[in-house]
Amino acid sequence: MLGVYIHIPFCQRKCNYCAFSSFVCDEKEVERYTQKLIEDINSFHNKYPQDRYKKVDTIFIGGGTPSLLPLNHFEKIVKALKDNFDVSDDYEFTIECNPNSLSEEKLSCYKKNGANRLSIGVQSLDDDELKFAGRIHDGEGAIKTIEMAKNYFDNISCDLLIGLKGMKKSKFLNGLDRLISLGVKHISAYMLQIEKGTVLEKMLKEGTESVPDEEECIEVYEETTKFLAEKGFSRYEVSNFAKEGYESRHNLKYWSGEEYVGFGLSAHGFLGDQRIACADRFDLYYKDEGMYCENLGNKEKIEEHIMLGLRCKIGVDKKYLMQLGYDIDKNNSLKDFIENGVIISGNDSKLFLNPQFYGVNNFIITSLLPD
Repeated sequence: MLGVYIHIPFCQRKCNYCAFSSFVCDEKEVERYTQKLIEDINSFHNKYPQDRYKKVDTIFIGGGTPSLLPLNHFEKIVKALKDNFDVSDDYEFTIECNPNSLSEEKLSCYKKNGANRLSIGVQSLDDDELKFAGRIHDGEGAIKTIEMAKNYFDNISCDLLIGLKGMKKSKFLNGLDRLISLGVKHISAYMLQIEKGTVLEKMLKEGTESVPDEEECIEVYEETTKFLAEKGFSRYEVSNFAKEGYESRHNLKYWSGEEYVGFGLSAHGFLGDQRIACADRFDLYYKDEGMYCENLGNKEKIEEHIMLGLRCKIGVDKKYLMQLGYDIDKNNSLKDFIENGVIISGNDSKLFLNPQFYGVNNFIITSLLPD
């Protein structure tokens, strides 16, 4: 079934490390943007009338900070989705939230309108790390928000960043333990990336700030993996860990090559053999201009299947690659990887990356691509 992603590009303030399509919230812009989103949702089936695009089983509202969206706008968007799509009984509906922008009223509204999963951008529970990252909330505020959210939602995910200034392994693991004690069922632990054009990049270039080196970050990541495994969290993708049954079904669509549609500024979709990216500027988006489309040929499908399959527990299907014209068994590196336990060969033509090597997955993936 189809997945639906909706991008809300508004934030109260842009974080120091953020390179996503997000902008400081403006009331008139929010009004205009919401109307455009609804128009796009209403017109989707004019472009894609096929029956397979009418049934939806995952919805993900991301950003930006969707929890900044006024509730009347949120309700209008949800109504448009329900009017235009047949949402399955067994669905997953996620909303991304920041601790400082959640309230009892919003949580109640989200639940009333069918949301059943929250993804909270905690990033850290340490106040100094949060200040360095440019976050508005503090650690105690994040904890209180999660406690409040648990009164409405069982399925809660928290994002964390590895590599913020002042990071210590023991402190990071204590933070994980605190989140788990609050009943969090899913944790995304991402390595901090220094993106071009961000405040963080400028600070590092000017030498006014510093971040932990790569070895420290890898050590914390590996300890995170061990710690979460002991707590019953399975790593089902390089940066994502979940209690059994609490994996992100929507994100799994991205990694397994399933179809999804993206609505909104910079939103991405994958329909048929086509990857689609909406415009990343408001002026172009409102005029239905600036959209990027790429038709995937066999070469691109092979590369994506290997890249995505080895990043998560889904694995790589040799039969599928053969259908696309690539016999991966003839790859010179594959035999060595299998013999050395880097790649695990399943009994059903599947290949899996040994989780111990997730930290160097890019090198392995590159080695297994066709020449």
